Amino acid sequence: MKDLISNINKVFESRVRLGIMSVLMVNESYDFNSLKETLDVTDGNLASHIKALEEKGMIKVNKQFIGRKPNTSYSVTETGMTEFRLHLKALENLIREQ
Repeated sequence: MKDLISNINKVFESRVRLGIMSVLMVNESYDFNSLKETLDVTDGNLASHIKALEEKGMIKVNKQFIGRKPNTSYSVTETGMTEFRLHLKALENLIREQ
């Protein structure tokens, strides 16, 4: 059983982090407010999970101004793509073995 769960990445255990990564894997980038609305979470909750993913090198933060208004968007890093795919594969393998 240990081999079945060895590639499950603890970074993605939270439903919010799983949601963030799922959205970013299929979108080039996504802004904070859109993520908040899509995942139906609070500002603080989303911010803390984004920070955790950023610190682990899974996502990158892109800050810019649109007109005079600040806009923060996020995208998945190469490391994030690789690690998330490995995580999904591990989950698939676990399900198949049951």
